[in-house]
Amino acid sequence: MTTTANIDLGKLLIDQLQWHWDNQLRPRLDGLSDAEYFWRPVPNSWSVHRRGESTAPVQAGSGDFTIDFAFPEPTPAPVTTIAWRLGHLLVGVYGARLATHFGGAPADYMSYDYPGTATEALSRLDEMHSAWIAGVASLDANGLQRPCGEEGFEQEPMAALLQHINREVIHHGAEIALLRDLWANQA
Repeated sequence: MTTTANIDLGKLLIDQLQWHWDNQLRPRLDGLSDAEYFWRPVPNSWSVHRRGESTAPVQAGSGDFTIDFAFPEPTPAPVTTIAWRLGHLLVGVYGARLATHFGGAPADYMSYDYPGTATEALSRLDEMHSAWIAGVASLDANGLQRPCGEEGFEQEPMAALLQHINREVIHHGAEIALLRDLWANQA
């Protein structure tokens, strides 16, 4: 029987995310084209657009491309494109957390310079994923147990945030995989 004293929680969390990345998510992203990246599966899908081309209530971003948002989010929430979902992973899942916890560059939805190609989005995602794994690997048992301090996780241990990030990457990765299946099987 294994006791909690013998469990390396950081390794378990890294192994879970890295297995998913290596065996499911990242291989499913290979060959992503710009047409597929921007494909709108239904009318009024939220996406990433050239600045000034969106009709969303909020067009966030600092560069040539912006991402669609609204506050509050409409009900039902709009379907989002692969570009939008990758933008969420880049900013809300990895980017902001790398900045807060592991010394990464500041990242927020309003000031991020969103990628305008699938290749650039995947390159950034690869870099952020690697930086996230390195950051998590740097945490010792005390680091995993300290209060996270993030909104929604104020008193939760850092390990709870890591678990949340794993869920987010797995969840959005599955959505991206489904969109790729729909793209490949269009009538």
